[in-house]
Amino acid sequence: MTKYKVGVLGPIPRDHITTHRGEVIEKYGCATHTAIGIAKLLGAHGTVYPVSHLRKQDEKAVKDLLAEYSNIDTDHISCDADQGDVIRLTFIDQNNRLEKQTGFMNPIVPKDLEALLDCDVFVCVPITDFEVPLETLKFIKEHSDAIVIFDAHGPTNTCTTSGDRLTKFWVDRDQWLPYIDVLKMNLEESKCCWFEKEYRLEDLGQLTNNDTSHLPAFAAHALDNGIKSLIVTLDSNGGSVFFKENGRVQHEIVASVPVTDVVDTTGCGDSFAGGLGYGLLEDPTNYIRAAKYANTLGALRTQGRTFDVFKTRSETEQIMRNTYGSI
Repeated sequence: MTKYKVGVLGPIPRDHITTHRGEVIEKYGCATHTAIGIAKLLGAHGTVYPVSHLRKQDEKAVKDLLAEYSNIDTDHISCDADQGDVIRLTFIDQNNRLEKQTGFMNPIVPKDLEALLDCDVFVCVPITDFEVPLETLKFIKEHSDAIVIFDAHGPTNTCTTSGDRLTKFWVDRDQWLPYIDVLKMNLEESKCCWFEKEYRLEDLGQLTNNDTSHLPAFAAHALDNGIKSLIVTLDSNGGSVFFKENGRVQHEIVASVPVTDVVDTTGCGDSFAGGLGYGLLEDPTNYIRAAKYANTLGALRTQGRTFDVFKTRSETEQIMRNTYGSI
C-alpha cells in the first residue's frame, strides 16, 4: 500500500472552552483535531506533518500530545517567534458560541513548507484571516502537485482589538480560488463568501438565517474560477457537495452520521477537513466518498473531550457502512 504524506497547516491554539452544559474544558485545538484524525485513519500507511507556530510555553505540551501518535512528525511545528493562538469559547447552545482571541500566531509562510512539497495533500485549517496567507497557497501550487483543501473559516473571521472574533465578508475571494482544490466551509461562512455588491442595512440579517438558496450560484462561480469542489457543512443535515462532471455542476447532499449524545462540538470543522483530506488520498476526485469520511470524523469529534474519539480506518469505515450502506 502507498505510503502517503499529508501536511496540515493551521494554528494549535490553547483553547478554554465552556460547553453548552456549563462544563469547562482546556485543551489544544484546531490543527490537532485534523492531524490526529488523519493519523488514526492512516495507521502505518502514511505520515502527517502539522505545520504550525506556537508560544514557547506551549511547545512541550503540544509535542508531547502529538508524540502519542507514531505517524505524526512534529519537526515543522516551531516557536521561533514565541507567538501562538489563545482562544476562549463560550457555547450558547450545541452549535453556537461566543469567541475571544487573546493570542496570535505568526503566519505560515512558504519557508515553512520547503521540505514538504512532496506531500500528497495539504489540509489548511486557519481559524483567523492571517494564519495561512494567499502567498502560501500560491507557493504550494507553483511547487507541488498536492491536493489543497482549504477551510474558509480563516478568511471569513477576524479579531478586533478587544479580542472579539467576528465574521467578515471574504471580499478578495476570487484571488484565492485558483489556488484551492477543495473549498470547505459552513453555511454561515458561505454567506460571507457570496455577497451582494451593496446591501440595505435591513438585509444584512440574512447572514444569520438557514437559507441555502445562494449555494448553487456560489458553487457555479467558484467552480468556474478555479476550485474543483465546494463542500458546505449543514450541521445535522449533512454536507452539500458541489463539483463538475462533463462540464456541468453536480450537487449532492451527503447525509450526516447520526449521534445521540453530543458532548463537545469544538473541532468538528477541523475534523471534517481531516476526513476530506484522507478521503481524497486514494481517489482524488471522489468528493462524495471524501464527504462520507468527513462527516464521520466530524460526528466522532462530538463524542468526547479527548482525542480518543477518533477511530482506526476499519472502525471508521464500519460506521460509514452502517450510515451509508457503502463507502
